[in-house]
Amino acid sequence: MGIDKRASSPDDQATTGGLPPLVGLRQKGYTVNEPSETTITVLITDDHPAMRQGLASAIAREPDMTVVAEAADGAEAVSMYRLHRPSVALLDLQMPRVDGIEAMETIKADFPDANLIVLTSYPGDARVTRALSLGATSYLLKTATLDEITRAIRSSLTGRHVVAPEIAYDIARHAGSEPLTVRELKVLRLAGAGQSNKAIAAALFVSEDTVKSRMRSIMAKLGALDRTHAVMIAVQRGFLD
Repeated sequence: MGIDKRASSPDDQATTGGLPPLVGLRQKGYTVNEPSETTITVLITDDHPAMRQGLASAIAREPDMTVVAEAADGAEAVSMYRLHRPSVALLDLQMPRVDGIEAMETIKADFPDANLIVLTSYPGDARVTRALSLGATSYLLKTATLDEITRAIRSSLTGRHVVAPEIAYDIARHAGSEPLTVRELKVLRLAGAGQSNKAIAAALFVSEDTVKSRMRSIMAKLGALDRTHAVMIAVQRGFLD
């Protein structure tokens, strides 16, 4: 499902059940700071309610921050961003309907100065590089402490990038490696779906020899022993979901 490109109106439904967002958050039991000119307003996007609740509760304890809305997927994130124009948006990547990457692309297209922080369970240098290239100000894993998350929120407003140390190491380890091409990724996705070379060739309207050639190139770039190993490495590094 794609993202609705229409601008949102105040009648849009938030994940607070149609109530004004701050009222809805209060009714959930959160302490909500009233926004002011100096308050950092935050949008939380995650498909797990417990994760959203934990983040909202932690942010509510910060005197200079307040949660203005929550979203359960990328489509809701775009809608809530348009409606509230938060200072910072926290985005998960793997979500139903519309994922975090597509949501980032849409938000950044409409609001180039948006401060977007990826908070996800998924590392992988290729995935991180793509998110940062789309304009993410920071990339954190869900193993981050609440202090690390709130520091990243504040840092994003000063233009500082925060990347989890283990992710930074992974990026450095693969720095200079040759990326996979769009054509190679198409072959790899189909291979990952269990398709034979013949089926891949038919799907991509190329010869089997072309498929074999691209697979050899993929394996060389990834340092894979065989096609199954190549798919596994591609998932780990974030070339494939």
